[in-house]
Amino acid sequence: MLLGTAILALNDAVLKWLTSDYPAGQIMFCRGIFISLPLGILIWRSGGLTSLKTENPKSHFLRAVLVIIGTFLFISGLKYLPLTDAVAIAFAGPLFITALAQPLLGEKVGWRRWSAVLTGFLGILLIMRPGGSVIQWAALLPLAASLTGALRDLLTRHLSGKESSVALLFYTSVGVTATGLATLPFKWISVPVFDWLFFCLSGLLIGSAHFLMIETFRYGEAALVAPFKYSGVIWAGILGYFIWGDIPEPSTIIGIGTVILAGFYILNRERNKNAKP
Repeated sequence: MLLGTAILALNDAVLKWLTSDYPAGQIMFCRGIFISLPLGILIWRSGGLTSLKTENPKSHFLRAVLVIIGTFLFISGLKYLPLTDAVAIAFAGPLFITALAQPLLGEKVGWRRWSAVLTGFLGILLIMRPGGSVIQWAALLPLAASLTGALRDLLTRHLSGKESSVALLFYTSVGVTATGLATLPFKWISVPVFDWLFFCLSGLLIGSAHFLMIETFRYGEAALVAPFKYSGVIWAGILGYFIWGDIPEPSTIIGIGTVILAGFYILNRERNKNAKP
């Protein structure tokens, strides 16, 4: 999870760089082209086309829809928000996962983890700075993306015991790329050769990160694994500082610390519970 989150943060930085010149739909399609290379290798190493067989086409379709919506919303948010703020706001997702794990998956979430969830949401509010400049329509984009991402991760947890990681990644990638292509009539921009390198890098990064995330949810309880995604905020802060010179507000730093502490508290509670005979 930690490696996958770091790769996602780097991908987010590449996406933000691209949003200054290209619309979200074009970015979704152009980077999708380059996901095909690592995806093809994974399919080949997993037994060829037989690894794509599925008995849950409707669930794959729903997961793809969630990823498409979340991707479009998040890329759009990156265009208007600093990288750290956009990623930090989107990290309400792990809190949604823990909150929804019990009603949707039947995973037991005790009152202590519920307390940690509420504490984490308070941290998210600090990051969003109520009454400050971040609370605007653009902030709603990564927040909505975090909810779709939480639903996607819970669905991944449900499917990962029945479907291969390659199949999950394949159908989602095809859906996102095809949706991006459908936006062709909406003012696409000619891509210089140099920028294709960024699209290629983004495709390779997102393909690798999602495969790692799928594998993580295959072997870990959703409500326990989710808190580790918070580390992505730290990576985003580092990248935002060195690339754009962004310096987080004090309230953002406090909020980030709050959600990280909440996540590690959840982990500690799970360890103690599992250690009991």
